[in-house]
Amino acid sequence: MNRLLLFAVAFCGISLSAYCQSRPASRWHLVSSDRPTIEWTVGDNDTHYDHLEMSGLRASVVVRYGVAPDGGFRLNRNVVWPMLRTIPNNTHASLMRRFAWDPVSQIAVDGRNLEQERVRCIRLDGCLTVESDWSCGRDGRFALRRELFPSVDAPAYCERYELTNCGGQAAWVEIPAARSVLCTPAERGVAGSYEIVSELRGDTTLLLAPGASVSFGVVFSGRTADAVLVDLSIDEELAKRRARVAEFQENLILETPDPVINTMFAFAKIRAAESIYATQGGLMHGPGGESYYAAIWANDQAEYINPFFPYLGYETGNRSALCSFTHFARFMNSEYRPIPSSIIAEGTDIWHGAGDRGDAAMIAYGAARYALARGDRAEAEELWPLIEWCLEYCRRKLTAEGVVASDSDELEGRFPAGDANLCTSSLYYDALLSASMLGRELHKPASQCADYRRRAATLRDCIERHFGARVEGFDTYRYYEGNDRLRAWICIPLTVGIYDRSEGTVDALFSPALWTENGLLTQSGDKTFWDRATLYALRGSYACGETERTTDFLEFYSARRLLGDHVPYAIEAWPEGSQRHLSAESGLYCRILTEGVFGIRPTGFRSFRLTPRLPARWDHMSLRRIRAFGSCFDLEIGRTPRGLEVRVLEEGKQPVRHMIRDGGSLEIKLR
Repeated sequence: MNRLLLFAVAFCGISLSAYCQSRPASRWHLVSSDRPTIEWTVGDNDTHYDHLEMSGLRASVVVRYGVAPDGGFRLNRNVVWPMLRTIPNNTHASLMRRFAWDPVSQIAVDGRNLEQERVRCIRLDGCLTVESDWSCGRDGRFALRRELFPSVDAPAYCERYELTNCGGQAAWVEIPAARSVLCTPAERGVAGSYEIVSELRGDTTLLLAPGASVSFGVVFSGRTADAVLVDLSIDEELAKRRARVAEFQENLILETPDPVINTMFAFAKIRAAESIYATQGGLMHGPGGESYYAAIWANDQAEYINPFFPYLGYETGNRSALCSFTHFARFMNSEYRPIPSSIIAEGTDIWHGAGDRGDAAMIAYGAARYALARGDRAEAEELWPLIEWCLEYCRRKLTAEGVVASDSDELEGRFPAGDANLCTSSLYYDALLSASMLGRELHKPASQCADYRRRAATLRDCIERHFGARVEGFDTYRYYEGNDRLRAWICIPLTVGIYDRSEGTVDALFSPALWTENGLLTQSGDKTFWDRATLYALRGSYACGETERTTDFLEFYSARRLLGDHVPYAIEAWPEGSQRHLSAESGLYCRILTEGVFGIRPTGFRSFRLTPRLPARWDHMSLRRIRAFGSCFDLEIGRTPRGLEVRVLEEGKQPVRHMIRDGGSLEIKLR
């Protein structure tokens, strides 16, 4: 019976792998451009609706858009002002409003409204652009371009419209000016009443010649009653948004033979980096999703996104990372009470509703990795007391079995996690190793660094004894004592260099028990999926050397998220949150490549271990303008008859060439 079960699992795994080798159906396609761009060319009867989030320093917007059965464009915007706090001033207390108003309905051409819209294409490239055709009267033909985007640094969301006369006759075009002001109730705002201003920037009447165009804008802005109203230029705001998106693409450039993965990586940098808010508590990276703003979490920020920012070289991102760690450090205490899971309301309050989720392990893991990759001694010295405290907190939470106890995990009770879960102990293990390396760089006592390494070795043995198990026919891990169902988070040991059960774990992750067309189920037999688990699993599967099989699944996942029906970013979860584009998940996607495929593991301020996983179907791959370890450098990996050639091209230095066997590692010391 056991042999039959294993045969069935193996057969299904082969079938699923073959299924993943053929990419999912695509609604969107890649566009050759100087910036990452995808386009949906709208056909007849091509009805579809989607949503995405875009953010700036003082506003965010979730745009719900689509093409209706009549071929026309439909639009609803939910604008969020994270620093206009509402009452009660809790995690979700950002002022937000939905706007379904259609400014095109206000345009008159020769005294008539435009009619019979047919959308030709929709493009995403950090903005949302819609191109459509209209008619007016018997002979009038017009083209309309909409460009939708948030302001980079103002509390506003903007839309630019350009109307072109495609007919053979001049036409009188009238575009009104309109301004609506909504004052919110003073008793519902932390700072009293807020003004929400909706503006149609028209005030134009002209005879539009054949082939000529006229543009106008729409702005939705919010402010406190005593704030100075800023008169924004739509064209300037669009130029600033384009420039900011271009800035994200100047560094950490992925080059592989797979254009979908390259483009998904480029888009992920946008979403990962744009969702940072200029709060009274400093720059705060926020998940978004119409819920999570002007606040930080031990998982989303400390664990997921902060270790990524040094590679990107986006200074605002690095500043937000340091800001988040300093906020958590405020809650260190001599009694070793838990650090809160989340610091909310621009840093003025906390949320600790799920108890200890293993937050100290998350913070220590993220802070130590961030400090090493950042390569800034002063920042590392500032972070060291927080790392020490979190490690000591975890030590004090060790159970009789030698693993770390916690009240829950980052899923906060949505799924059982027992009294001690695999994720918390794995993160603590990695944090101990990183801290030993960081302590050496900071000239901390050698005995302290050695103790961290000893504790890590002991913990690794305890993880194997306590969590190692045969679950649903796979030699992998039970997520907690008493767990008898496969869980997606069994991938976590692979991401921290624990490969003792890698074969059975990868088999389980990619089996039909967990893998679906939307990535990993949180638990076998359930329907819920969270992208963060899939993103961790792909990184861990690369790290342990399962390169070919993992590439099948990475290609499938990337094509689905970038070119499928809900694009262009990694999502949070389903059914919870309707697959929101939370920001830190995009950072986790990038880490599949930096830490999984390229195998970068920080070991010092100027050093890292490199274990590249070049798929057999690729003959080369490169990461250019990596801004980590206090430097700017390229990594080039190519296949040769003798193995893999690794070239390190540090800015201003002579290239360094290494040869390693496929699957081998290098210790890289930047000069």
